[in-house]
This record gives sequence, structure tokens and C-alpha cells, in this order.
Amino acid sequence: MKRTLILLITTSFLLGLASCEDVIEVDLPSEDPRLIIDALIRVDSTQTSTLVTVKVSETNSFFETVPPANLQQVTMSNLDNPGGKGQVLLEEEPGSGIYSRLFPTNQLLTDRWFLQVDFEDTFYVANAKLIPTVPLDSVEQGDGILFDENDTEVIITFTDSDERDDFYLFDFDFANFLVTEDEFYQGQQFSFSYFYDDQIEPGDQVEISIMGVDESFYNYMNKLIEQSEGPFGPFETPAITVRGNIINASEIDNNNNSNNTDNPDNFALGYFAIVHEFKEVIVFE
Repeated sequence: MKRTLILLITTSFLLGLASCEDVIEVDLPSEDPRLIIDALIRVDSTQTSTLVTVKVSETNSFFETVPPANLQQVTMSNLDNPGGKGQVLLEEEPGSGIYSRLFPTNQLLTDRWFLQVDFEDTFYVANAKLIPTVPLDSVEQGDGILFDENDTEVIITFTDSDERDDFYLFDFDFANFLVTEDEFYQGQQFSFSYFYDDQIEPGDQVEISIMGVDESFYNYMNKLIEQSEGPFGPFETPAITVRGNIINASEIDNNNNSNNTDNPDNFALGYFAIVHEFKEVIVFE
């Protein structure tokens, strides 16, 4: 959804501009380029195959990202059923930074997977195993408002499993996410409201999904969501860099050095996770 930055300028300040011709130079914060790997693999258990998509980009300034120019290869390997080398994901369009390949859904549902991204003779790695979830019981339009009369309410209902501790990630479309855990509703049916703060027109369609995540990915997404909603101005950086589970493994030799995650600069941004997903489409009235 849109986030609006409102600048309040007083009349006296505007009048002062007419006689003020000083040039103010502002040094914008910058840091070395860092690889970003978006590898959230969503699995629909009703399908026989799943299109796995990994998006790779690189920070080139404080304000934007670009596909990395020297990316060599993206592979995924089945740790429980190796059967040879890892499967190479192919770039969908040259220069897009989006790599994809079809994988058998049954293997994604049950096996452990290893992701490797080779970039400038350095390789970044992570492993993941699918986290299950429960289906949505219902997705309904409500008539409540939160802050503004243009708010649009949706009411989400699902029934938590009593067999495990569950962590959930909800995708409300428009790059809006929410996380929740079942500490206070384990094994029960649970309903909550979500509000869209932009005007939704009658006939608009929105896809809403529920995904199962582990506690580490839950914490990662929670920090990202908090930062995206934080009071950061255009010349401020968040207090922390949200670190995912992808490490630079180039110097790991499994002998004297088997874990280099203590190096604060030795990682890529992003996360590799495989999640079970159920989704519903709601048409607003």
C-alpha cells in the first residue's frame, strides 16, 4: 500500500526562502554494495510441480537496488535425495535477476534443500525445510474502520493445529505482510481483522495467503515489518540491518573453519525459506 510522507512548512519559513540563497550540502549515508537474495519458496500441496523463483539483486546506493552484473549461478540441491549435482535455476530474462525452475512438489514438501548463489567467485548458501500450515477457514469483507472512513476491513479466520507450536506469515497483497504465533490460541479457531488504508473500489480483487514459518523466519519478518513501519525519515537508516539465514561460505573448509557466521560482514541480505501456503481471493463489494 502507499506510504505518504507529509511535509508541514510554515508560512514564515516559506517567506524566508525568498531571501535565503545559501546552498546546503547533505552527505547521504552509504555503505558497500551487498547482495540481496529473496528466496521465499511458496508450495501449494495440490500441485504436482512448483515453480521455484529466486530473486537476486545488489544494493548500489542508499535508495535503490539493481540485478548483480557478475552473478554466475543459482542452484538448489536436495539434501535427502541428492541424485547428482544441484539443479541450476535459469534467469527468466537477461539482466532481470530472477531465476526459476520447476521442482517436484512432493520433494519440496518432505525433503531438506540447500541453496547456493555463486557471485564474483564467492558463494552464498543456506538450507531450508518446508514448514506446514493450516488452511484458511474464511476470508470475508467487514464493515469496520480503523482510522479513516476509507479503510477497508477483511476478517480472516483459521483453525490452529494443536499438534505443534505454529508461526504464521500472512500476505495481504500490495507487499503487506503480518506475522502471528499461536501462543494464545493454540488448537483453537482464531479470527482477526486487517485493514487496507487505501481506498478499495467495488470489484477489486485481492489475494490473501497464510504460510507456515519457523520461529527464526518469524523473527526475521517481524523485524522487517517493524522497520518498514518505523519513524525513519528520508535521510535516516534503520537502527539495525536485518540479517537472514544466508551466509558467505567461501572460506568454510569444514576443518579449521566450519562456521564463519560470527563475521558481521560475512552474509547476504535476504532469506531462504520453504513454506506451505494456502490462499484465497476476495472480491470487494
